[in-house]
Amino acid sequence: MTRTIGVKVWGIRAPVIREGENLQDIVVDSFKTAIDNESINVQDNDVLAVTESLVARAQGNYVTLDDIAQEINDKYTSEIAVVFPILSRNRFSMILKAIARGAKHVHLFLNYPSDEVGNHLMDPDILEESGINPYTDLLTEEKYRSYFGKTVLHPFTGIDYVSFYKEMATNGNISVYLSNNPKSVLEFTDEILCADIHSRHRTKRLLRNAGAKTVYGLDDLCTKPSANKGYNPEYGLLGSNKATEEKIKLFPRDGQRFVDSLYESLKSLTGKHIEVMIYGDGAFKDPVGKIWELADPVVSPAYTKGLSGLPNELKLKYLADDLLNSLSGDALNQAMKNEIKLKPKDLIGNMASEGTTPRRLTDLLGSLCDLTSGSGDKGTPIVFIQGYFDNYSTE
Repeated sequence: MTRTIGVKVWGIRAPVIREGENLQDIVVDSFKTAIDNESINVQDNDVLAVTESLVARAQGNYVTLDDIAQEINDKYTSEIAVVFPILSRNRFSMILKAIARGAKHVHLFLNYPSDEVGNHLMDPDILEESGINPYTDLLTEEKYRSYFGKTVLHPFTGIDYVSFYKEMATNGNISVYLSNNPKSVLEFTDEILCADIHSRHRTKRLLRNAGAKTVYGLDDLCTKPSANKGYNPEYGLLGSNKATEEKIKLFPRDGQRFVDSLYESLKSLTGKHIEVMIYGDGAFKDPVGKIWELADPVVSPAYTKGLSGLPNELKLKYLADDLLNSLSGDALNQAMKNEIKLKPKDLIGNMASEGTTPRRLTDLLGSLCDLTSGSGDKGTPIVFIQGYFDNYSTE
């Protein structure tokens, strides 16, 4: 029988997870209930994904603002510059509030016209007309306001982020500047905290090479265990989210141990090889808001070995329009399936793969999961994917 459906995705509902609960058992129970209720026939190479929030919450991976403030106080001796954070109430505002508690003064440097994930501080067209050179010019808050107005609201959140971030100050100890040159902060201080995400290694290197005395990143804070405090040895504060007005949830730790153990439990339950991953933000860009979704340091902090690597796919449109353009109907369909069955194990540089997406499997799957579960109230923090590794020739 000819197969008529390819990839299938289910968002699986789960109970609200609290600190200390056995997440693995809860995930397995939720999965079993779902496949029984929906009469899903589990197959080898299916994928089960769990959102990072569940893992971190079950671990109790939280820090308080005072925890962060103490680390700032321990690491820095004078005024500090905080360089290139994203514009986010959820992701950065509480971190900034904690930094201001622990620092004498904070010189906050924001990218313009937008942060690294596409949140805009100004209209790019007005910037172009202003004569300001975003590659070289440092803007004070006063100059920023004189060009772009006293209130510049984010198109989605309705927040004036310059004013909002200054509200995170302790006794008014935050000054705001706009710059895209990290070395410009050395005019103010040589003690620096790099708050960017995906460009952080370059920013740190540039500042150290330029003579900065103290350079840390958000990934260097809250990296070690201590009494009654969460930590993440690899990412620190990167990937964190606001939990309460005084507490931040970190990106999950020990993820590999979790996915490997869950893999074994699922194998015992179903007898099938089900790949497992933890997912956070998807790696995609909104075409209207121009915001790149990936505010986490990676899409997937842990996954089983079967999810390593890139897709190895032929471009069906190319086969139909070029290599097999003399065929039609059943002959074309059969020839297409034969090409797929006989494709090389590595298609890099092969014209027949041109136009396929050269992204890691975990980035593609994590984006699919993030779009499925959403970031709101769907209540499906577990995602089950079937048929992702099948193709047109699979029956």
